[in-house]
Amino acid sequence: MISGIRRIASAAIFSLGAALAFGQGAAPPGTAAAQVPSAVAIARPSEAEVEAVRRSFADYRAKADTTTTALLQKYPNLLEVRPPVPNTALIPFLAPQFQAKHEANLAVAKQGDAELLLVGDSITDFWRNEQGPFAGKSVLEKYFGKWKVANFGIAGDTTQGVLYRLQHGEGQGLKPRAIMVMIGTNNTARNSAAEIAEGIGAVVLRLQKDFPEAKILLLGVFPRGRPNDPVRGTIAEINRTIGRLEDNRTVFFLDIGRVFLDGVA
Repeated sequence: MISGIRRIASAAIFSLGAALAFGQGAAPPGTAAAQVPSAVAIARPSEAEVEAVRRSFADYRAKADTTTTALLQKYPNLLEVRPPVPNTALIPFLAPQFQAKHEANLAVAKQGDAELLLVGDSITDFWRNEQGPFAGKSVLEKYFGKWKVANFGIAGDTTQGVLYRLQHGEGQGLKPRAIMVMIGTNNTARNSAAEIAEGIGAVVLRLQKDFPEAKILLLGVFPRGRPNDPVRGTIAEINRTIGRLEDNRTVFFLDIGRVFLDGVA
């Protein structure tokens, strides 16, 4: 089944243009970050390692000559230890404006009869639309009509939004044979490529936990902007990193971004 979905996904997505929106807000303080697969994890120092460096810096300050001491007093930020900041792409949070669609997805999950689960943002969400500039329902029916499909795409959503949704009911009830997921483009305004790759990895890990029998087709993030737009490089780095999640057993990776590029846009 996954080979067929991989093949037709390229044609189906290419047939549907998509606009991008951005979710807003942040998770409440203290919300635990999701787990990350080692293949995409960012190397971070432990608290003990940070404290060891802090002690070394304090010792250096105490023994510094008068000129150095004066400079450090004048410019205190020249010598400081900054622990890693939390990766917001890993902290489950759903923007309030997405709650209604989340609840609609929960109703679908309770039915429990989907064979194919679609997870993502606008590019996935627009496959529901019957009319308008992004009417994708006919595309969905053309390429995926022979399967019972649950579309859990929400336009504007992020990795943290998907993590929240899976933790709050969208990961229960269904037993899909295959899952197609593309998420991350709406994180690019606030997260680095490495952080977004961690977020995507966390989504894949959560999907594996919630749907252990399903095959997962992970799609690369689509290119955006002009050739010289910095986001192009960000997306390319994201896709290089998340490609490491493919194991050709339960997780398969497909990057079709090149078909949308013509050297101009």
